Amino acid sequence: MARKIIIDTDPGQDDAVAILLALASPELDLLGLTCVAGNVPLALTAKNARIICELANRTDVPVYAGCDTPIARKLVTAEHVHGKTGLDGPTLPDPVMPVQDQLAVDFIIDTLRAAPAGTVTLCPLGPLTNIATAFHRAPDIVDRVQEIVLMGGAYFEVGNITPAAEFNIYVDPEAAKAVFAAGVPLVVLPLDVTHKALTTQPRVDAFRNLGTPVGQAVAEWTGFFERFDKEKYGSAGAPLHDPCVIAYLLQPDLFSGRHINVEIETASDLTLGMTVADWWRVTDRTPNALFIGDVDADRFFALLTERLAQL
Repeated sequence: MARKIIIDTDPGQDDAVAILLALASPELDLLGLTCVAGNVPLALTAKNARIICELANRTDVPVYAGCDTPIARKLVTAEHVHGKTGLDGPTLPDPVMPVQDQLAVDFIIDTLRAAPAGTVTLCPLGPLTNIATAFHRAPDIVDRVQEIVLMGGAYFEVGNITPAAEFNIYVDPEAAKAVFAAGVPLVVLPLDVTHKALTTQPRVDAFRNLGTPVGQAVAEWTGFFERFDKEKYGSAGAPLHDPCVIAYLLQPDLFSGRHINVEIETASDLTLGMTVADWWRVTDRTPNALFIGDVDADRFFALLTERLAQL
C-alpha cells in the first residue's frame, strides 16, 4: 500500500524538487498539494504548484489554495532567495490546470476525517499556517494524523532569516508553536541536516544529464537559488532543503537524529521563531519531535536523481 500524504507547500525551487520526488515515487500516494503563503505570496505558490504538476505530466494531482497570511503577523517572503516568481530559473509555461474550488484547510480537514485514522501523513514544506488553522478549526482531526514530517527549524546551524530563526518557522511562529504542541508524531528536518545536502556541481550536472525536461528544470532551479546560499555561506553548493522531507519518507535510514523536546519562541523580538531544541536533553521537558541532525548526502542525491529520471 502506498503511503497517503498531503504536501503543504510554498513553492520555491526546493519545494518543486520535493514535489517532483514525491510524484516520481510509487511508494507515496499524493492526495493533494495545499498551498500557503511563504517564499512568495499565495497567488504565486498556488500557480507554482500547478506549474510543477504540469511539468511532471501529473494534472491529476489536485492543488488547493490556503492561507494567504500568517495567523498573527504580517507576511514575510523570500524573493531575495527564490526570485520574484518563486520559481525563477527555467522558463516554463503558465499552468492550464485549475486551482480547486475547495480551500486548502477544508481539504485537509475533510481528508483526515474521511480516511481511516492514522493513514494520512502531512508533509509541510513551508510555514505551518494551513496545518495550525486546520487543527484549530477541527480539533478532532489531530489524533487522526499518522505523522507530520516537516522541513523547518534549526539548532546548531542557527537561523537563515534572522540570527536565531529558520524561515518557515519565523514566518508564522504562532502556527509552528501550535503544531509542535499538538501531540502528533513529528519528524523535523531542520537546517542542521539540510545544510549537509548541498547541490554541488557534479550533483547538478547529474540532473541536467538526465536529458529530460524535468532534469533540465531541476538543474536550472538549483543553479538559480544556489547563487544566494553559496555567497552567503561560502559553500560548494546550496542546501536542498525540502526534498529531505520526501527522502525521509522513502528511505528513513538515510537520516539520523534524536527524539527530543522542541519549543517555538514567540515572545522575544531577538529570537522570534527560534526552534529551541533540547538536543543535549538538559531539561525535563517531554520529547515531542524526532529532530534530524545528519544525512548520507551521496545516497540522498543518488535517490533523488534516480527518481527524477522516471518523470
